[in-house]
Amino acid sequence: MSISAADVMALRNKTNAPMMECKAALTEAGGDMEKATEILRKKSKDIQVKRGDRVTAEGRIAVFVDAAQKVGAIVELRCESAPVAKTETFVKLANDIAKQAAIGNPANVEALLHQSVAPGKTVNDRIDEAHATIREIMKLQRFTRLTGLLGDYTHHDGTLGVLLQVEGASADPQLLRDVCMHIAARNPVAATQADVPGSVIEKEKEIARDQLANDPKNKNKPPQIMEKILEGKLKTWLAENVLVEQPFVKDDSKTVGQLLGQSGLKLVKFIRYRVGELS
Repeated sequence: MSISAADVMALRNKTNAPMMECKAALTEAGGDMEKATEILRKKSKDIQVKRGDRVTAEGRIAVFVDAAQKVGAIVELRCESAPVAKTETFVKLANDIAKQAAIGNPANVEALLHQSVAPGKTVNDRIDEAHATIREIMKLQRFTRLTGLLGDYTHHDGTLGVLLQVEGASADPQLLRDVCMHIAARNPVAATQADVPGSVIEKEKEIARDQLANDPKNKNKPPQIMEKILEGKLKTWLAENVLVEQPFVKDDSKTVGQLLGQSGLKLVKFIRYRVGELS
């Protein structure tokens, strides 16, 4: 089949692999991007996949937390252009919707759009008003609401936000914010090992086995040694991708799990939104 230059470039941007290798992988995978990515990873341990596939979109991530009521929400509001996402009108709209999502406890996006935010005025009405002023299409893409001890962080440009939930008697807001900033920077795939699907673990083992098999240095090593190397590679992957296992960005002498544990806290869940991600 014919592989387009755009697909090759997309795979190149996702994996940083050489162009010719990307084209060969796409050809072998019949044009399937995910399968081609897996092929490249199996062939080389140096392939680093950039998570969070993006679509063409602008917008803003807004987070609201009411510490007293122990409730919070994170939302993604999209628009057509970056300048609009920075306007006072759009920023306020996103923040107000995040507050409504937390307080109103809607079941889904459609329910949130029809909730009243003022007498005779719904969230959808507010979006229509902003559209009439700015003349640009706006869309409430998604939201997540959490309850309990919560922390939050929003990047200065509004393109990235994090909502964190922990268990414990009480929590230092700055500590929770620091952990949220860590999540924003390191982009873990899961909160704990238990949250990693078994299928993902098995896929990582399969990729690691193929990487080992393709390394000439392992040609004459006995099976039991290869299995120990495999276990080590999986442990490394978990440390790089599971939040509680990751070294804390501000002090890599301890993991995020250890940092929270020292304060009597246990990680429950985190939500990380970036504008434009496929969701």
